[in-house]
Amino acid sequence: MSKRVSAAVLAATAVALVGVAAPQAAAAPVPQPQSVTAETKAAAAQAAAAPDTLSTLARFFAREGKVAPDAARPRIEGEAIPVSYLSPDFVAGKAGADVARLEYLASRAVSSDGQQAALWTARTEAGWQVVNIATGDDEFRYAQLGAAKLPGGTVFREPQIDAWYVAEGARVLPLDEDAERAVGAGGTSLAAYRSRVTRAYGDKLPGSAYAKGGKAGGFDTASPAEGSAGTAVTAGAAGALALGVAGSAALLRLRLRRRTAEG
Repeated sequence: MSKRVSAAVLAATAVALVGVAAPQAAAAPVPQPQSVTAETKAAAAQAAAAPDTLSTLARFFAREGKVAPDAARPRIEGEAIPVSYLSPDFVAGKAGADVARLEYLASRAVSSDGQQAALWTARTEAGWQVVNIATGDDEFRYAQLGAAKLPGGTVFREPQIDAWYVAEGARVLPLDEDAERAVGAGGTSLAAYRSRVTRAYGDKLPGSAYAKGGKAGGFDTASPAEGSAGTAVTAGAAGALALGVAGSAALLRLRLRRRTAEG
């Protein structure tokens, strides 16, 4: 296992490369679209390739001294892809609910020294914005693996255990070790998967006594634009710190979360 660095972007004015800045009012989150269109991808691509975003990426890639900020020369490769997470409606057993819902679009960023990161772009009241930067290529790797393993299926993440799956029809197949531990190497039926997640999270949905008690964990339905990236407390989370980036007009909050190294 390795640690994945994730910087949740909150709309704020950053004051230093490393330090803490008081967050100001962020763009309010709004529901994400039900489907991804060419216009949606174009808007996400424009946000990912914006000069301020590239400037922030240069500092992100340089955060551990691996490359100088002015030498990072980040670039965006390929088109933005949709990324879905386990749906609270599915967990709640609502009739007709899909197993997953769109959380954000991911764009692959690459630095001059080969580092990779995923830019998470989501729709907010201020339009499409980059709301998170995460090291590595999880989103793209699992999308490719899912397409090969179950063509036409929906690739999605169960954030509570950092597990990736692909679902199609009545089948749910694992794409990483966390998912294999949850459903077995051969996968499971959609009905059996629903039963498992309902047992695990059904009493932790919004409005439950668990949620009202403010306990850690559970099922978080927040949009990525709120800084949570739509995840509940993730297994293997190792803490948080703030990272301000001068000139980026954003506050980056670093979180360490487990990433299964595969391929």
